[in-house]
Amino acid sequence: MRAPSFYILPLGTITRTRVLPFSGRVLVRVGQKVSSSDVIAEASISRKHIVVDLAEKLQLTGAKLDANIKVKRGQKISKGDLIAEAGGVFGREVLAPVDGRVAALGGGKLVLETSRAAVEIYAGLVGTVTEVIEERGAVIRASGAVVQGVWGNGKIDAGVLLSLIEKPDDVLDPARLDVSLRGSVLLAGHVAEAKALKNAAELPVRGLIVSSIAPNLVPLARQMPYPILVLDGFGRRPMNSAAFKLLSTNIKRDAAVNAASVNKKQGLVPEVFLSLPFNQEPPEAPVVEKFASGQTVHIVSMLQPGRIGTIAFLPEEMSILPSGVRAQSAQVRLESGEEIIVPLSNLEVLG
Repeated sequence: MRAPSFYILPLGTITRTRVLPFSGRVLVRVGQKVSSSDVIAEASISRKHIVVDLAEKLQLTGAKLDANIKVKRGQKISKGDLIAEAGGVFGREVLAPVDGRVAALGGGKLVLETSRAAVEIYAGLVGTVTEVIEERGAVIRASGAVVQGVWGNGKIDAGVLLSLIEKPDDVLDPARLDVSLRGSVLLAGHVAEAKALKNAAELPVRGLIVSSIAPNLVPLARQMPYPILVLDGFGRRPMNSAAFKLLSTNIKRDAAVNAASVNKKQGLVPEVFLSLPFNQEPPEAPVVEKFASGQTVHIVSMLQPGRIGTIAFLPEEMSILPSGVRAQSAQVRLESGEEIIVPLSNLEVLG
């Protein structure tokens, strides 16, 4: 089977495709340099449509109804504005129920579109636009360090990387979050308390990169206004050695955190990108086609999430797992020296 990749890359060149979920307007051009917070494409969607039955309310149809409608398609109206009226002894009128825009008129009905919601796609890293995808987005090429994680809360931001972690198994102490950290991207250990997330929001920080997080804090983490990147999973887990070494040795570098929700089909993985100096463009991130003995791998199973090891043996025959299921597997030697059997479907080659 094809070997998916997971990147903890000290220095390399990557490309990222950023696209809208539907057609919109692209705001960048080929060759343009972008920062992580730059909006590269935008679109708008209607939050709500309200149908007003004018024929029923006025008891009119056809040309008589059309003659009594006071608004036009595309017109913006405010709550309480007169939409239509019928004269006579028992005069009737129809008022706009909310602010909005007349989206459609016909068949005796009016469709009122409420305020529009903007959808914006951010660059998510510092780089150069190499391709524009018409009405959808762009491809961005960037050089630096990349560390990917297993979960993100869907936010994007950037700042200077600062550290609140001394050892991979540290726990983030909420009391250490003070005003000196305002506007930074923080590297920290396990998040066990809601107060840590709330204190970070009050400063505010521009991002939080953590080894792990208590499962009960995930709903709160989704609500935080800053990006949260979880590197190694849920429940108390130490930061993997590769990520800890790379990030802790690049403190005070510019860090762009794209805490995207994982979507492997769309190529979305939460990650942090570090801008590093270089004399010539570093090589592109490696692409691995298949598993092989000696490869460093990242485990993505629920039982061993975020752990890193080396493929010690790759049997040709299927293995019988503890659950009794037969699957194509690998014998993986963990950093602790322990060896375990892991299905290939739960492995990613570390780039």
